[in-house]
Amino acid sequence: MKLRSIALTGLFTCLLAPAASAFDLGGLIKAGEQAFQAATLSDTDVKSLANQACVQSDSGSKIAPAKNKYSKRMDAIAKKLGTDINGQAVNYKVYLTNDVNAWAMANGCIRVYSGLMDLMTDDEVIGVVGHEMGHVALGHSKKAMQAAYAVAAARTAAGSSGNATVAQLNGSDLGEFTEGLINAQFSQSQESDADNFSFDVLTQKKLNREALATAFQKLEKLGGGEHSMLSSHPASADRAKNIQNRIASGK
Repeated sequence: MKLRSIALTGLFTCLLAPAASAFDLGGLIKAGEQAFQAATLSDTDVKSLANQACVQSDSGSKIAPAKNKYSKRMDAIAKKLGTDINGQAVNYKVYLTNDVNAWAMANGCIRVYSGLMDLMTDDEVIGVVGHEMGHVALGHSKKAMQAAYAVAAARTAAGSSGNATVAQLNGSDLGEFTEGLINAQFSQSQESDADNFSFDVLTQKKLNREALATAFQKLEKLGGGEHSMLSSHPASADRAKNIQNRIASGK
């Protein structure tokens, strides 16, 4: 409860200022409560929010039909990579777009963009998707969701609509929340840990580990972008070198 107390104390401090009458007391208290909720989202809440975000993203995207060449490639990739993330069942879909991207959410929603598949071989796509799955398995996606939810919840409270609850977002709030998740930026250590997660999965499944390095080399040539895949820290070249070093060391 300490976090909630600190949040509410800060809000009441604002109310003591000369301009206190300009603040919406109910909205400010609700913002503090929702900030606390965001920091303590349960796994059930996280999956519920991921369900909403995935549906929102799918509704605004062109999905490759089952007999499409990209879907057929994705089916082959899924068979090699597996159908779960730490016991959570996953579902794969391909977005028909020239964008180079892929992402995974805590509910097992995995989306790969056809632009990425045009750029890479199947083995390279497997490595990249393994990396995205790593963000979920290692808890990075949950932290990103907490941050995105806190922003969306605060905006709702600031607008005095006063009806947002944990795991329930609507309209523009849901849209911005979804965009925030898809374009989430991870720390250097989180990116490195997700790289190593993918490498370990490839090793366990006896798949092509060198392809993970060549995938990063291709991303390096593309330069920066909104998604952490393109604007990565450490740089893609360094990430490729890490994979090559692990292969050379046999670890």
